[in-house]
Amino acid sequence: MTWILIGAILMAGLWGVVNRPNMIKKVMALSIANSAVILMFVYHGSLSGDTAPIEGNGGTMVDPLPQALMLTAIVVGVCVMSMALVLVYRLHRKYGTLDMREVEGKAWKLRD
Repeated sequence: MTWILIGAILMAGLWGVVNRPNMIKKVMALSIANSAVILMFVYHGSLSGDTAPIEGNGGTMVDPLPQALMLTAIVVGVCVMSMALVLVYRLHRKYGTLDMREVEGKAWKLRD
């Protein structure tokens, strides 16, 4: 059941990236897809053991490597999202709209 839920979150994020013309909604959908991938790795890493590696006396423990990598992925995801929002802001200032179709149309007109 958990894998289905994670897959649904991932598909919702990818659907938003592909089908939404608003650039801010695309960035938000990309963040949702990123969160689903992080959830997938953390959940898969938690299946290998019972408790956190900082508790207990050496029994079966959860592998800490996926958790550490996902902390790095969270930081990278925040950085990518902030850079994407800055790019969206700059495009809005230049073209006056957040609609990707209008920005592409205006960019092609400027190119000709």
